[in-house]
Amino acid sequence: MENIEIKKSNKVDIKTKILSAYIQYVLEHGKEPSSVFKFAQSIKIKEEEFYNHYTSFQGVKSGVWDQLFDQTITMMEAQEVYRTYSAKEKLLSFYFTWIEELKKNRSYLLALYQGHTGFRKSMPEELKSFRRKFKDFSTEIILEGKETEQIADRAFISDRYEDALWLETMFIFQYWLKDTSTSFEKTDVAVEKSVNLAFDLMGKSAVDSLLDFAKFLYQSK
Repeated sequence: MENIEIKKSNKVDIKTKILSAYIQYVLEHGKEPSSVFKFAQSIKIKEEEFYNHYTSFQGVKSGVWDQLFDQTITMMEAQEVYRTYSAKEKLLSFYFTWIEELKKNRSYLLALYQGHTGFRKSMPEELKSFRRKFKDFSTEIILEGKETEQIADRAFISDRYEDALWLETMFIFQYWLKDTSTSFEKTDVAVEKSVNLAFDLMGKSAVDSLLDFAKFLYQSK
């Protein structure tokens, strides 16, 4: 049993080592390593050990995004008050906590994504796992919002809420990359205003009330 735990610990250590070394390399050279062989050599592991965890540098970049997401969730859920938040407050908490995690890796993210346009049209491959994780999270937010009536359940449109929140996430990320304000104050404002807008659009509006009333009048004939 002890040997199994040691092996598991070693695997985790090597995976973390690869992620950290990859980020460090990008920071120092402004690009990814030229080959897995040279990279593995530089961090004193065998090439096969690298492939035990990742099939390519694309996988490492994906691992960085997964780590950013997982750390964000861990930080949020560690706060007892988080459980008392409304759906809207939970989404705000996610974005603000996520931005704090992004800050820790800003130079790395700038090296890879500064000047990158059109995330909506051509999302980088390494964001796909992060997107799946975020969509699972946003699905819970949307379900909770519907239960508390913060979010309206609309035929045909409700199925697109997750996609809308993902686009909002990419908007926030790109805005933050370009933000030069002190302490990224403008990003904080962008987060608050975009979440407010999202919940206004997903919430029950005057148009919904009008349609409900018209439906009532029609059925009452």
